[in-house]
Amino acid sequence: MAGGTGAVGRLVVERLRAAGHEPVVLSRSTGVDLLSGSANSLVAAVEGCEAVVDVLGPTGLAAQSAAGSRHFFRTTTTALLAAGRTAGVGHHVALSIVGAAHIDAGYYAGKALQERLLIARRDGNWTLLRTTQFHEFAPRLAALGALARPGRRQKHDPRVVLVPEFVSQPVAAAEVADELVSLAVGPPRRAVRDLAGPRVEVMADLVRRWLRAQGRDARVVSVPLPGRFGNGLRHGLALPGPWARLGRQTFADWLATQPLPHP
Repeated sequence: MAGGTGAVGRLVVERLRAAGHEPVVLSRSTGVDLLSGSANSLVAAVEGCEAVVDVLGPTGLAAQSAAGSRHFFRTTTTALLAAGRTAGVGHHVALSIVGAAHIDAGYYAGKALQERLLIARRDGNWTLLRTTQFHEFAPRLAALGALARPGRRQKHDPRVVLVPEFVSQPVAAAEVADELVSLAVGPPRRAVRDLAGPRVEVMADLVRRWLRAQGRDARVVSVPLPGRFGNGLRHGLALPGPWARLGRQTFADWLATQPLPHP
């Protein structure tokens, strides 16, 4: 389980354990560094596994650029595929983003490269799941886009929040985890599957609703991102096609489950 400590990875690990499986979490804390570690340690980590599930994502601003994202996903995907092949792992499941192959810029450039590396695998022992943004993306954008108000409460009471201008069809992370588990315990599909939420939403509106639910009065401003990346987001390239499977939980449903702020 590569990325087993992240938002989706943790849920996948929990579900696998609940179903009686034995997930092996690959992380620096367990002695595996996919960016700079040894190939031998990675092979040893995946030996005896029936599937590799890759939900890795880079951290830091440098990895959000096209070059940084490509470097991250080229390095990690190549390492995982090579280790799985050497160890005789029969199935590689990877998580990507709806629209990455079409936008192929910014952070999505790395995901597009990851998809190409996987699809080019000759043995066919792979399955690719593309999903839209998770509901949890809204609070993340709220934090990233906050322009702080001077004073002690500046981290908690932003005056203005800038949000990239785009539409999405957000999906529940829990439903993504369920799908990944179903794919991982099954045979390789040698196919791409798309999973999205049930409703098209404007991202700025989702952030605004999240902030209101948290008792914050910030003004949310939708900002068009420049270049190919921003153009793709604005023109719906991050929306799923008609063949996509749709989840059940709407953003409103998810928002109703979130804890309220302390008074």
